Amino acid sequence: MKNVKTALITGANKGIGFETAKQLAALGYNVYLGSRNKINGLKAVKELNKLGFTDVDTLEIDVTNKKSIQKAKEELKTKISHLDVLVNNAGIAGEVSNLPSIDSIDNIRNVLETNFFGAVQVTQHFLELLYKSNAPRIVNVSSELGSLTLQSDPEWEFYPYKVFAYNTSKTALNSLTVMLAHEFKDSTLKINSVAPGYTATDLTNFEGERTPNMGAAVIVKYATLDTSGPTGKFFNEEGEVHW
Repeated sequence: MKNVKTALITGANKGIGFETAKQLAALGYNVYLGSRNKINGLKAVKELNKLGFTDVDTLEIDVTNKKSIQKAKEELKTKISHLDVLVNNAGIAGEVSNLPSIDSIDNIRNVLETNFFGAVQVTQHFLELLYKSNAPRIVNVSSELGSLTLQSDPEWEFYPYKVFAYNTSKTALNSLTVMLAHEFKDSTLKINSVAPGYTATDLTNFEGERTPNMGAAVIVKYATLDTSGPTGKFFNEEGEVHW
């Protein structure tokens, strides 16, 4: 069992998460599709089975619920001895039109609960299984909208997209990447933030210019880094992104 590569992806029953699961399964990973709704997770697994992927399963997990995360961890511990890859993919957009001066505290908290606190909670709980991997990898699925450098650049094509709660949640997620990478700098754990780009999923109302397959490919690249790979960095398809 120790030689089998294992991966957990949150929010994996659709969109980029589903495509990431498919690509990791194609590389021989035993993949667990985290899904808040178990029925949706089972449907996603069935779809992958039809494509010929058999080493996939679903894991019911609500990243905003500590008890759900704990239960998911205990369930996964009965199935695998270690976890090689954790992809913190679950995310929501919230009320995308709101500016800081008018955004509701409830909306801000709701977005941060999933996009930031959810990733923190999941990471903290599953480190126990990641510790047992010889080369653990964590990918925090971020966005260029979380880059303070790009948000401040009037020449950037997405400069007008000042989606306060969402952008802030991704900036906070990037901070988690930096802090964790420093904490584990003397270990084999590598953690990076990855921006899949403006992708056509339900989060963007399918308006993105990139396909989920394209977005997933960037995530998989940094989920499968070798020992010489970077840690504590922010990447998109073109390379490193300024914080």
